[in-house]
Amino acid sequence: MVAGEVEGPLVTLVIGGARSGKSEVAERIAAAAGLPVTYVATGPGAIAGDPEWAERVAAHRARRPAGWRTEEVPEGGDLGAALAGAAGAALVDSLGTWVAGFDGFDVPAARLHHALGARAAAGLPTVVVSEEVGLGVHAPTEAGRRFADALGALNQAVASTADRVLLVVAGRGLELGRVAG
Repeated sequence: MVAGEVEGPLVTLVIGGARSGKSEVAERIAAAAGLPVTYVATGPGAIAGDPEWAERVAAHRARRPAGWRTEEVPEGGDLGAALAGAAGAALVDSLGTWVAGFDGFDVPAARLHHALGARAAAGLPTVVVSEEVGLGVHAPTEAGRRFADALGALNQAVASTADRVLLVVAGRGLELGRVAG
């Protein structure tokens, strides 16, 4: 979505590695919608004894305009319900943190897809941020492999229904086309 564009993608997936700049790109896309924005945070606002996490959360909060509403989804929470209640444009940050909050990484993906479809049908833009897990080494643990499998499958499912998919590397977005066939 570009500033000044009247109509644009209703579901945008912004995917990239850790510290790639994907959240900042997603924030610019959400702001360009020209609507009130609901920021749907899928991670905890604080983790006891983890000051580095607190710094990351503070940096994300500091970048958001004061008028944006924040909706926090608790660990194992219903992201679909949070999206259903989001007014205007919605920015979900991020699917990886959401998946990590479920035992066995068994997420209720159908509820998320229903919410994305309902928002699109209502003409409400949604920007979804996710981590690309397929660019690194295979995880050495069973739990790490299950996480990569679960997030990879969810990323593919969201991408298959998204109007636009951006791969972000070093703060730059590359638009990914659909696979023919």
